[in-house]
Formats: sequence, structure tokens, C-alpha cells
Amino acid sequence: MAWDEWEQLKASAAENESAQMQLNGLPPEDRPNAGSPQGDLTVHQKDLAKIGDHAFTLYNRLWKEARVTSTDGAGTDLDSQGFALGKALQHVSTRWDKQLGSVMDACALISNHMDFTKNAHAGDEVFIERHVSSIYTLDAGFDEDWAKQGEKNPVYGEKDKKKDED
Repeated sequence: MAWDEWEQLKASAAENESAQMQLNGLPPEDRPNAGSPQGDLTVHQKDLAKIGDHAFTLYNRLWKEARVTSTDGAGTDLDSQGFALGKALQHVSTRWDKQLGSVMDACALISNHMDFTKNAHAGDEVFIERHVSSIYTLDAGFDEDWAKQGEKNPVYGEKDKKKDED
């Protein structure tokens, strides 16, 4: 690209000003799918618990129903008898075990992460409550109703005339 052409493109873009960064906004074509107009992400504990429970249930079902152990012996037996199907069956069995393990690991990760997230959010709630209550206590100390208007705060006591003279 020639330098002059690049300068023309920059000048054209500056004139149009159509490519500006927009924060907290979506292009009009994406707005129907956006959900709430504020764009806030809201997650409820019951939603997290439900996702975690489904992942845990799927993990247990895969453990009980998807593992195939009978093909290992059959594959070895067929291979020892000279059938090519024996090695193929062993290969499929090994591949199935690896894939099943990956899916089960993902289910366990999701379940554990939902439990962790639930506990982390509960801890965050406690922290925020404590922080807000300490701010409220601090705010109470700045309440303007500590004494009637024009009266001195008794906390500071009377001025010591002897110190003022020195």
C-alpha cells in the first residue's frame, strides 16, 4: 500500500468518525439477544447449584453406564486367535476410555467449579456485609447531631489557659 493511499484512508476515516469506541453498548443488530438493557450479569446460587448438580449427576451416570470393560478381554482373545478385528476392538476400547475420561474430567471440573464459585460468592457476601457495616459505623461517628448547634464538643474539654500563655 502506498503511503499516499494510507494517508487518504486515515483522512477519510477521520471525516466519517464512524469507527468510534463504544463502552457499555451493543450494535443495534445484537440488542434483541442482549437480555437486560443494563447489561448486568446476574447469577443466583440456585442456578450455580443446579449446574453443579447436573454435572455431578452426568459424571456418575457416565461412570456407571458408559464404561465398557468387557471389550478388553474380547479384543485380546480375538487377537490371539489371529483375527484382525481383535486389534481394532482394542484400539476402539482404548480410544473410548480416553474420550470418556475427558468428558468425565470436564463434568468433575464443572461440578467442582460451581461448588467453589458458590462458596467464593458466599465469602464475598460476608466480606461486603462486614465492610458496609464498618462504613455505617464510621458514618455514625460523623453524624452532625452529636451536640446542639453552637455548643462545643465535650470530648475536647476546656482549653487550658496555662498552656496558652506559655
